[in-house]
Amino acid sequence: MPKQPFISIPLDIPDVRVLQTDLTQADELILTVESTLETAICRRCGRTSTELHGEDRPRLLRHLPILGRVVYLRIRPKRFRCPFCDDHPTTTQELEWYDPNALHTKAYERHLIVQMVNSTVTDVVAKEDVSYDAVEGILDRWIATTIDWSALEPFTVLGIDEIALKKGHRDFVAVLSAKSASGRVHVLAILPDRLKATVMAWLESIPADHRARIQTVCTDMWEGYVSAVQDVLPAATLVIDRFHVARHYRDAVDQLRKQEVRRLRATLPEELHDEIKHILWPSRKRPADLDDEERAQLERFVLHSPALQQAITLREELTTIFDTARGRADGLRRIRFWRERVVKSGLRCFDGFLSLLDSWQELIANYFIDHQTSAFVEGLNNKLKVLKRRCYGLCNVGRLFQRLTLDLDGYRRFSPWHAGAH
Repeated sequence: MPKQPFISIPLDIPDVRVLQTDLTQADELILTVESTLETAICRRCGRTSTELHGEDRPRLLRHLPILGRVVYLRIRPKRFRCPFCDDHPTTTQELEWYDPNALHTKAYERHLIVQMVNSTVTDVVAKEDVSYDAVEGILDRWIATTIDWSALEPFTVLGIDEIALKKGHRDFVAVLSAKSASGRVHVLAILPDRLKATVMAWLESIPADHRARIQTVCTDMWEGYVSAVQDVLPAATLVIDRFHVARHYRDAVDQLRKQEVRRLRATLPEELHDEIKHILWPSRKRPADLDDEERAQLERFVLHSPALQQAITLREELTTIFDTARGRADGLRRIRFWRERVVKSGLRCFDGFLSLLDSWQELIANYFIDHQTSAFVEGLNNKLKVLKRRCYGLCNVGRLFQRLTLDLDGYRRFSPWHAGAH
């Protein structure tokens, strides 16, 4: 057998020396190491002991792979006798690179955490040949189930939204998040429901210094959120999210399109039915975004349905108001004029939206102050939806918080390639 070439690789673990290297029949590397430290902190009195008393039983710890090989570190922790306590108890030396009860080094646990970003526990178990319980235990040691306020950068914008954990079951959880001055999004909490009392209790738990900085709260038109914010954060500007509003008035036009398609199918000669096909996306897009074919399809359709053309025009006018209004007063004035045009048009498809507008107009108009939206909250919701599908059956809110935090911030916090961003 030809002689194998050798290279030297730094172990990158403090306070140890390598005594022996073995390659098992399973092609695993076992590195026998010992501590170079000659002291321990007495477990009883807390003073430093230098009297060596022997060694504890051997420990085998999984470490980072080397050149594709599984690596274990074998160590016999040193024991020291305390000269200060009356009965001179012994204490096992603790080293910073592993926890006393762990089966892996901290470096390998960090590696597993990175493997879990945008993945599942089952996938990591299969790829790394570790147990499911071990991976979940590592997740619990490295990722908290609630926000660490002391480590959170200051923020002034708070977002509140919800997501259903099970389709059709309406078991909503509330998602609270923040956007910092640097633009980074932080998940602050996932609450088990969206009741006013639950949201209020969480808002009241925000440390006073963070609560005092909150200037804007973006939410949808859910009375529980609005009431909770008004009670706990009365000085904050409450903004009904523009895109939740847009969904309502755009849905109104969609409903009219469906009605018009049914009407035209029933009244037009069959040879003209091709002119009312494939109208869904042309009717939803902004006119400037239509290609030639889509524009032609829409023009053919509205020849038979002037009402839909009028509704699309009104929809785009309202979108333009949200895009271009130069302040709250200007936005409110233009929305009132738009409302009058809708009433004069005789279109009934906007009736539900006009009722909604009457109830929420003042809070909707707060959008025009700084043009704040819940877009960052919706981004988290999309991540949660992907997480739900990837980790099917994950309904524990603590686990959801951990996994969402990991997907958002895992690479920055734990990847060696992002060490400069920590």
